[in-house]
Amino acid sequence: MKQFATITVIGRDKTGVIARVTNFLFEQHANIEALEEQVTRGQFSMTLQASWPKKNFQAEAIRAGLAGLAVQLGMEIKVRFTVPGRRQRFAIFVTKEPRCFETIAKAVAARSLKADPAIVVGNHASFEPLARKFKLPFVYVPWEDRAKAELNALKILDEHEIDFVVLARFMKILSPNFVWRYKNKIINIHPSLLPSFPGPQAYRQAYEHGVKIAGCTAHFVNMHLDEGPIIAQGSFQLRPGMSLPLIIETGQKLEAKVLLEAVKKYLTNRLDVYWGTVNEV
Repeated sequence: MKQFATITVIGRDKTGVIARVTNFLFEQHANIEALEEQVTRGQFSMTLQASWPKKNFQAEAIRAGLAGLAVQLGMEIKVRFTVPGRRQRFAIFVTKEPRCFETIAKAVAARSLKADPAIVVGNHASFEPLARKFKLPFVYVPWEDRAKAELNALKILDEHEIDFVVLARFMKILSPNFVWRYKNKIINIHPSLLPSFPGPQAYRQAYEHGVKIAGCTAHFVNMHLDEGPIIAQGSFQLRPGMSLPLIIETGQKLEAKVLLEAVKKYLTNRLDVYWGTVNEV
């Protein structure tokens, strides 16, 4: 039986960071399962998956060593250990639109979703009664100051040992500072068949362009707005004379189904993201 961990490294780019981290893990008898790194405007980020045979695993030594390395490098280094066989814990981020949230909450209640929603995070306090209806803890995070809100949200995710995040029609844009910490672990639903009609008012854009087929896209969030790797999509035909309110109503019903489908696919552990494309392996 192996012990697994996800390690994230974030900070100003400098020489030798990858070597320092991987050499330390080698000294701790770790096997590096996957590693992804990138530099954007001088900001370095790396996500690393590592595993240990049980006999060589020393959690406290690994934590202490990575903490010391973070100080030496002047970077943020975090490690999340995963207990083999443990159900994944996820957070649901919401604003006002309830359909996606309700569909996921009902799937959890029906035990058709093999993960545990640990917290609901909303940028409107008025959503709390709906979360409580499904017996889910809710925390209100005002989002007027994005930097402050994201730091608060990240602290909440750490406290609840969150493995991945579901944006159930969360109407705020997450910064690279947030996304880097959960690379390919934030699932969003967008109301168009991406790459068409990114950004807000996607159904209105489809209506005004006179398209014959509209739909929605579930994707991993990356640093570019509505350009993340696509997990699942759904579509519907626009009939002659179909009003914009009816298009929105039809689309929102579909969004909930597609988002749930994407979460279920993610939980199969068979999604591989390669050069911005999601493949089932």
